[in-house]
Amino acid sequence: MPRRPLSLAALLLAAPLHALHALHAQHAQLPAWAFPMAPAAPAAYDSLTPRTVPGSRAHYTEADILGRLVVPDWHPDDHPPMPSSVARGRPPVVPGCAYCHLPNGLGRPENATITALPAAYIVQQIADMRSGARRAAWTTPAPWGASMIRVAQNATDAEVAEAAAYFAALPPRTHMQVVEAARVPVTRVAGILYAVVPGGGTEPLGTRLVEVARDLGRHEQHDDLLGYVAYVPPGSISRGARLATRGAAGFTTACVTCHGPGLHGLGAAPPLAGRSPSYLLRQLLAFQAGTRDTPAGQPMRAIVAGMTVDDMIAAVAYAASRTP
Repeated sequence: MPRRPLSLAALLLAAPLHALHALHAQHAQLPAWAFPMAPAAPAAYDSLTPRTVPGSRAHYTEADILGRLVVPDWHPDDHPPMPSSVARGRPPVVPGCAYCHLPNGLGRPENATITALPAAYIVQQIADMRSGARRAAWTTPAPWGASMIRVAQNATDAEVAEAAAYFAALPPRTHMQVVEAARVPVTRVAGILYAVVPGGGTEPLGTRLVEVARDLGRHEQHDDLLGYVAYVPPGSISRGARLATRGAAGFTTACVTCHGPGLHGLGAAPPLAGRSPSYLLRQLLAFQAGTRDTPAGQPMRAIVAGMTVDDMIAAVAYAASRTP
């Protein structure tokens, strides 16, 4: 089946204007709404007022959290002791891995859930980022995931191995809920995440996937026990189940063939169950765009070549809805 790219007209009808970026020529077949990115603005952070999150006795200031020099560890009893590469890193060049991926490895929609990923897989992804074989699909006005590329280029092999061993040993878990809906809360772009507009009402979802934090304030404070909700079009999960378990005749292979029953991983193929669907979607788009161009990724490039954005949304909705 030939690829059916999302047209510009359809994109403009499906997504709110405030969530769109100017389309660069190389992004002609990428849905802009999948890469929320608000312009960065200089900020003065409060370094005096102590802040906390529900269920925690810890306190950090806004400057601690957003200055990227401290890894907030709100719930130290929820995870094993973190090694130096995870808990501290070498700021400002290499922040502690748990700053973005969180001490429990669950991560946030703008990055990966890496809990229970095979250590060898994590190490290989860092190597691919260093070599340029794994690159951002969206690069205007700035490459999506640029901060992780910088970390990969500056982390030592020992730091990478130590962090990979830590996250690989964590038990699989999820903080995702997938909700099918034709209408969803009105959102805005907050940093590199969608946030619900309080009192903003609802809008048609169209052909989109919109993932939001249950509490934007806790998200900004890097609360590792915060949950996230992903809105997908009605019927996405059942359609994704068919793609995952049986494939689609003529153009794609069933996901379970490589990623195992229940999408719990198989051999070198990572587990997908319970992971952020917006993150997974961006990876499928990167395979299709050719910016994840590694020997191990060649089977994925062949599989996604004929997939539409609708197909991708369905596949990742199903994966995210599964129990890890």
